[in-house]
Amino acid sequence: MGPSGRHVRYLTLAMVAGPAVAMAQGDPNAAPTIARVEVSPKSIMLTVGDSIQVTARAVDATGKEVPATVSFSTTADGVAGSQLTTPFRGVVGVVYSRESGWLRATRAGEFALVVTARVPAPPAPSSGFPNTTAPRRGGVTTRVPVTVRTPPITNVAILGDRMRLFVGSVLTLDARATDARGAVWDDAPLTWQSSNPAVAAVDKSGEVTAVAPGSVTISVRSGEARGAVTYAIVPSPVRRIALKASATAARTGDVIRLTAEAYDGAGRRVADAPIAFSVASAVEDTVIAQFAPAEVDQRGRFVAQKGGRHTVFATTPGAVGRVTLTIRPRDVAERVTVVGRAPLTDKMTTDLYVWTARDGRDYMITGTFNAGGQAYFYDVTDPANQILLDSVVVDARTVNDVYVDDTGTICIIAREGASTRRNGIVLVDCSDPRRPKVISSFEDGLTGGVHNVNYWNKRVFAISNTTRYDIINIEDPAKPYRESFVELETPGHAIHDVWVVDGLAYSSWWKDGVVIHDVGNGKYGGTPSKPVHVASYAYPLGTTHAAYPYRSPTGKFYVIAGDEIFPYGVNFNPGGTPPRAGGYAHIIDFSDPRRPEEVARYEVPEAGAHNFWVEGDRLYASFYNGGLRVVDLSGELKGNLYYQNREIAAFLPMDPKGMIANAPFTTGPQLHKGHIFFADAFTGIWAVKLEPRRPPVP
Repeated sequence: MGPSGRHVRYLTLAMVAGPAVAMAQGDPNAAPTIARVEVSPKSIMLTVGDSIQVTARAVDATGKEVPATVSFSTTADGVAGSQLTTPFRGVVGVVYSRESGWLRATRAGEFALVVTARVPAPPAPSSGFPNTTAPRRGGVTTRVPVTVRTPPITNVAILGDRMRLFVGSVLTLDARATDARGAVWDDAPLTWQSSNPAVAAVDKSGEVTAVAPGSVTISVRSGEARGAVTYAIVPSPVRRIALKASATAARTGDVIRLTAEAYDGAGRRVADAPIAFSVASAVEDTVIAQFAPAEVDQRGRFVAQKGGRHTVFATTPGAVGRVTLTIRPRDVAERVTVVGRAPLTDKMTTDLYVWTARDGRDYMITGTFNAGGQAYFYDVTDPANQILLDSVVVDARTVNDVYVDDTGTICIIAREGASTRRNGIVLVDCSDPRRPKVISSFEDGLTGGVHNVNYWNKRVFAISNTTRYDIINIEDPAKPYRESFVELETPGHAIHDVWVVDGLAYSSWWKDGVVIHDVGNGKYGGTPSKPVHVASYAYPLGTTHAAYPYRSPTGKFYVIAGDEIFPYGVNFNPGGTPPRAGGYAHIIDFSDPRRPEEVARYEVPEAGAHNFWVEGDRLYASFYNGGLRVVDLSGELKGNLYYQNREIAAFLPMDPKGMIANAPFTTGPQLHKGHIFFADAFTGIWAVKLEPRRPPVP
């Protein structure tokens, strides 16, 4: 594994296309035609850690340059590289670099750099905004082969501190291989060896089996680097294991904690006895190839996915302990009732925000995708009768995200795809949601597009061109200004979302995972003008898209992080094949910020996570083609919540008149006064309510 610590192959592409290089000759209204894209160099050879600047230009059939927008991406096992800008050099008054393509190699392999040139669509008639309905003209793509070599491993070390092993015990070793820069390579080739297999043997995966008393050295090699550790193998003194459970009866999804202690023949405790937990289950099982009915980890945490009798074993050389647990099915399902809708089927709905205004009535704002910068205001006081009041149109292709401050008077609109290439945010006076008025806009440094925003304590947290988030002070909404920004130093970093609660910002950085900063909480010394890093956690998929914090009544503090993966591509064309997403919700225990641990997941088969909302002990999740999902988060969380019957409700919004007929594509949920409002890209806004299931009719 490369310095990123991921198993996914990728390159990092930090780039922004430069401005058009030449004007078309002849008729100024004639559409220029791109014949080819000339790229230099034509092939690329790098070692991990190296970077190179790639240049490209679009030319017509005669070799003349064509005014075009050039974009860069990479292919690596189906994962596209990031399209990023160079970092800011200051806070105020700085400009993005318009250089065309810095390529940095972060993982070995064979890849392709994809270079695409397009002639932008002209402005719509009688409008300064881009014509989102006109096709892009003259799109031409070329690929440049890229070979990335692995740097040599200079050091390899065996991890762990156990120096004594009992005869008959098994220990799986881990090794850390690093290059000259100190970068860790988890996929470096390793060769294991035992100095005396008659005392202890080791297999090719690093699993050591203690065979007989004696001393043995286990070594590992990677290239020319070598590490070794010596173990004393002794007879096991253990004669008894005392195994206790925190409960012997529970529901599916409930976590039972097991403690095991080993004792010798004289009744003395053996503190360093290696104890392994396992489970055998007796459940109703009439289906071949079922999922695992229960699991127990090596810290003694047990959880069942199916009801029945589950026997947990604690073993060590010389003794076995056991305890039987009785598990009943979880029963939390409720009925979904559709209360009302605000249909929108001729364009795609993006995000929504519902709030109570000063007049005591409830309102909602929604954004739109590729629809010319429209945001709609509704009166949703009666969710069964959602009334469109007004709209605000800003210079943008897409209004992806919207938010309303805690006073209910300032609406924040995120802009992407502005005709001037100056995007940023727009602040709207919504003290009277029936007559919203634009107050100001903030564009400085946000020209690359703002995909998502969040709000806390008179600050807007705005995603800046996928590279960072800016903290913008709106105490005076007519004069917003940047206080600071947060950006990672890792190669190829890219951010998608940020959510702020109690002065802690939970940001989602794709391959870099969830990152938490103190931006005003103060516990870790952070302020809006000087954020302080608190903790981070990244998982191997490298697809962290959104994160939401949840403080459990158990005392546990979780962050729920969702993936965004489209394994089959994305189609938004009316009448086309409905898109299908992948990925799931990762539940990460951040109770100890220094040692975050991924403990559970919520995964909907054949669907992918998008955004979350947590209230009480319930998760409200949008799962794209899997619709709206409501999940029971009560108690300690572990294992796969989907198979534990923790799903309270599921609802797929179907509409034969949808932009793509009967194709759910749910993107954003919010609970408001007992109703669940959620946005569906192809059908608009829905409001539903949950009710207890009715008892069966006798």
